[in-house]
Amino acid sequence: MASIDPAVASVLDTHPPKEYSDETELLDSLDDDPAFESFREQRLQQLHEEFNKAKHLRNQEHGNYTELKDEKALMDIVNTGAELCVVHFFKSDFHRCAIMNRHLEQLAPPHFETRFLRINVDNAPFLVTKLNVKVLPCVIAFKKGVSVDRVIGFEGLGYSEDTFSTKDLERRLLQSGSLVREKVNEGHDTASLQRNHNNSGSRSQATKVDDDDDDWD
Repeated sequence: MASIDPAVASVLDTHPPKEYSDETELLDSLDDDPAFESFREQRLQQLHEEFNKAKHLRNQEHGNYTELKDEKALMDIVNTGAELCVVHFFKSDFHRCAIMNRHLEQLAPPHFETRFLRINVDNAPFLVTKLNVKVLPCVIAFKKGVSVDRVIGFEGLGYSEDTFSTKDLERRLLQSGSLVREKVNEGHDTASLQRNHNNSGSRSQATKVDDDDDDWD
């Protein structure tokens, strides 16, 4: 994916295309923005291109965390429908999968360049076997149809009852190139705040449930 000017990226991240019906509306909203005055013609051209690209992606369900029921539909999106994909293989009654869902729901809207998908393992017997999915949650990142990273359980996220955050997951996915740039503000990590609140006073029980979730086949 082509490099984007930091100033253009900042405008797109702070003025999401979904909030504006067209590019003119966005430009009008920037009239009083001091940073906009420093834009050169080249930056304006890139802003134009990136705005249209973002709008096109959002019209194709980018920016949403979508559950698919059919594994063939999932394969079509991963192989030909989107350059970047993050797929969560889950079971609805697994506590850790619910935790992972909350973090992925937080990542999907700002990281609209990447498709965020999930599928119940019961609906994906072929992919579960082909991709050797044995421990849940299992999050696999794809780039042009090729697997570039795999998060098994909470491995590699520095997980503990208090410290696993959406930001941790974002950093991990950035390393594989399945996300284009850092976007999550640690102070607005509502998934982690909700998790910490839900765990207050009942951490021993949650830990027991987590221990039972890993192996499912």
